[in-house]
Amino acid sequence: MELYERLEELDADKAEMRASRILNGLGFTTAMQKKKLKDFSGGWRMRVALARALFLKPFMLLLDEPTNHLDLDACVWLEEELSQFKRILVLISHSQDFLNGVCTNIIHLHQRKLKYYTGNYDQYVKTREELEENQMKRFNWEQDQIAHMKNYIARFGHGSAKLARQAQSKEKTLQKMVASGLTERVVNDKTLSFYFSPCGKIPPPVIMVQNVSFRYSENTPHIYKNLEFGIDLDTRVALVGPNGAGKSTLLKLLTGELLPTDGMIRKHSHVKIGRYHQHLTEQLELDLSPLEYMMKCYPEIKEKEEMRKIIGRYGLTGKQQVSPIRNLSDGQKCRVCFAWLAWQNPHMLFLDEPTNHLDIETIDALAEAINDFEGGMMLVSHDFRLIQQVAQEIWVCEKQTITKWSRDILAYKEHLKSKIDKQMHDL
Repeated sequence: MELYERLEELDADKAEMRASRILNGLGFTTAMQKKKLKDFSGGWRMRVALARALFLKPFMLLLDEPTNHLDLDACVWLEEELSQFKRILVLISHSQDFLNGVCTNIIHLHQRKLKYYTGNYDQYVKTREELEENQMKRFNWEQDQIAHMKNYIARFGHGSAKLARQAQSKEKTLQKMVASGLTERVVNDKTLSFYFSPCGKIPPPVIMVQNVSFRYSENTPHIYKNLEFGIDLDTRVALVGPNGAGKSTLLKLLTGELLPTDGMIRKHSHVKIGRYHQHLTEQLELDLSPLEYMMKCYPEIKEKEEMRKIIGRYGLTGKQQVSPIRNLSDGQKCRVCFAWLAWQNPHMLFLDEPTNHLDIETIDALAEAINDFEGGMMLVSHDFRLIQQVAQEIWVCEKQTITKWSRDILAYKEHLKSKIDKQMHDL
């Protein structure tokens, strides 16, 4: 009987339709759904694994960074899907916007203790700040009381009989306070600070894109046709658009990693471009420590202590600086890449999914560093909050061209929700 109930619960008679709906939501076109898994990249296989977990309708769903390898469209679909999940959902995510849309409770792991908060991420931050403020008030009051009692005991403990009795009474009160447990001082999370060096000024235009078209081969359709735009040191652009629209391709064209099929990209002769991308960690020499790797890449820095300070700005301290890179976490490897990138002194930052493997505090530190940076920036990210923090313009890559979005990124998110609702209704 249990088997029949489970099959009914899974809508077994509609299994293929349901699987197709989930895959479509995660960005798989009808043609892609028919391909073999061996023909997909690692990122797309991760999407298949996520689709499988959703398809199973488990009693408890555990998701570790589910938005990694997703684009904005898929993130919006997943947020809508999980917000309607009726069973137990436990997830880890660096995307604050995603947590706000999905979670009804937050568990905070701090100093090897778990603390439970009701509400979404924004409510958790507010509640935690209020609790910590009250905790510090209580801590300071207790410390003042203890200092006062200790001072009284020291002064009058050996005085007249009356004063000595009062001192003994205060000593007992003090002992009771200590025995019942004193309020702990609030220990704040260590704050990180990223840093991009001053790049100096170069006159515009820094990069000019003139009538550029691009396709990967004569047998494939154009990704872009007749692009015309310029980029300067005050550019702060986020590139958005569906998967396969050419966001990463555009960054590769601008850096010269790819060449236009037609047209021309003119760059200022002195411009230096720093490009961060998802596969940058694969270029690290894993047997070297971060310190050795940076000393090798930048031999002009002779003193190890100076390089230690540079690496330390990116949250790598102590043993992390001298351990082999292969022993570091994915997030720590990303920080090595940012240290390497920043020390190139670029005029332009091209950041392709920089938040993968970074936690929320590190993303905030990155956003602050980008806002302080003197040069230009182009960003591809699935993190709506980072885009909101650093981008002054939103460019939509779609249908072989680029168009400027007239409103902010949250309005674009609402636009995606409407589009996805229509697509799901039409399926």
